[in-house]
Amino acid sequence: MRGAKGAKWAAVAIVVAMGATACGGGGHTGNGSADGKNNGVVSVEIGEPQNTLVPTNTYETEGGQVIHALFTGLTKIDASNKIVNDEAQSIDTKDNKVWTIKLKQGFTFHNGEPVTAQSYVDAWNYGADQTNAQQTNPLFSHIQGFSDLNPGPKKTVKTHTLSGLKAVDKDTLQVTLTAPFSAFPTQLSFSGFSPLPKAFFKDPKGFGKKPIGNGPYQAKTSFVDNEGIELTKYDKYPDASRYPVKGINFKVYSDQNTAYKDLVAGNLDVLPVVPTSGLATYKKDLPGHTIDRPEGAVGYIGFPLKYNKAFKNPKIREAISMSIDRDAIAKKVFLGARVAADDYVPPLIDGYRKGACGDACTYDPTKAKQLFKEAGGLPGNTLEIGYNADGDHKTWVEAVANQIQKSLGVKVKAKPFEQFQAILNDLDDKKYQGAFRMGWQMDYPNMENFLRPIFSKDAIENGSNYSGYVNPEFEKLLGQADQAPTAADAIKKYQEADDVLLKELPYIPVYFYRLNSGFSNKISSINVIAHQIDWTSVKLG
Repeated sequence: MRGAKGAKWAAVAIVVAMGATACGGGGHTGNGSADGKNNGVVSVEIGEPQNTLVPTNTYETEGGQVIHALFTGLTKIDASNKIVNDEAQSIDTKDNKVWTIKLKQGFTFHNGEPVTAQSYVDAWNYGADQTNAQQTNPLFSHIQGFSDLNPGPKKTVKTHTLSGLKAVDKDTLQVTLTAPFSAFPTQLSFSGFSPLPKAFFKDPKGFGKKPIGNGPYQAKTSFVDNEGIELTKYDKYPDASRYPVKGINFKVYSDQNTAYKDLVAGNLDVLPVVPTSGLATYKKDLPGHTIDRPEGAVGYIGFPLKYNKAFKNPKIREAISMSIDRDAIAKKVFLGARVAADDYVPPLIDGYRKGACGDACTYDPTKAKQLFKEAGGLPGNTLEIGYNADGDHKTWVEAVANQIQKSLGVKVKAKPFEQFQAILNDLDDKKYQGAFRMGWQMDYPNMENFLRPIFSKDAIENGSNYSGYVNPEFEKLLGQADQAPTAADAIKKYQEADDVLLKELPYIPVYFYRLNSGFSNKISSINVIAHQIDWTSVKLG
């Protein structure tokens, strides 16, 4: 999942519980609202989502946080970072290719419509069809019939249903994949695989403004651009009594510094990512109400390889990578809130290899300048790096720009885009030709999720491959990893695919994220799993 600010939160669960002595500190009311009343409603900061709130078209953290509260999927990640069933009663297979999924009873959409196997079939068919240009489209590529729904740009789709999907009965879904894929249940934990009600297909645009989900919270208001959306508890949700929070107010901020001030003042309850300006003081400002843990996410500098020939030579990208002092960025700019990246896969994920990137990710300005000169440099001896200004990236991107400029003797400009959606849209439309800031947050805890959705051929048109990178060897190794008989065998092949990327550097891995969050005294405990707030765990003070 693309990250506007931080990352899709830690791959492990994060639990913070406060004692009674923690309440009342920090110089703020702790009520998360100006009137000081604890009314059971929690406010959460988000940035402006790229698209309207449809699960199959939400592939960034801002909309993803809202989708998680509105929808329930077949599986989920539990507090021990394991995949467990959610709406699925059982998921069975004999060969990792044909999967039979039984649904639990009692789930309904917020309009009263029962959730059935067909609800999933219809949603996945919509997401997989290139006609609909959904952001999560590549995630459905394992399902048989995907190629028929994705013949390619400017080609007509002749069928709009995946041949590998079948609603056996109202509670049984059968999924046939193109080849064995043992991580399929893990992949299903991502919200893009949520079901959709019949109402969606009558008015997808209107639905996106006020979604009708099947989750523990329902939309109270429509989403208002640059403002947000309010949710209220759905009392007919199974085990609704396990959700203490009565409502959620997702508030859009264009400036995280403003959000941080609101949090300290008691006018905001949850700030998922503390801005750089607050890292030195947030634990003092919010005593006992902070989170500081590793998370499964990576920050990059990317290049539009397919759309700008200036970046075509991998030696140019390697030189730029070697001109970046990652340790200085992590320690001096982020005050330890980031860790220098040395792989495309973060340490929390099985398959990570310390130092895998080798010299290419090691700061060496002398060698970088020599390599840059040998590769022919850049046209006009200039480089531009685009970033979204609403995500608190200005400081570190400008620091990287200065490092590159000093190391290579090239003029580097950091170009701000007002909102994350703006740079994403320009990248989607192939309008932006400069280098760009990008982040990836774990959708599900598997090495494959840090490779295919960002660098595969399928992810170019309807995914997050903004570089336009294509490598047949990389594609072959991904396929071999998918079909490996054991998890250990799969990791070995994914690592080989990772090595292809490390050699060619379509994106430059700069840092691994840590989760640095804050919350008000209104909340006495909170549990965050894989970027999403576990709303059953939120206790109000």
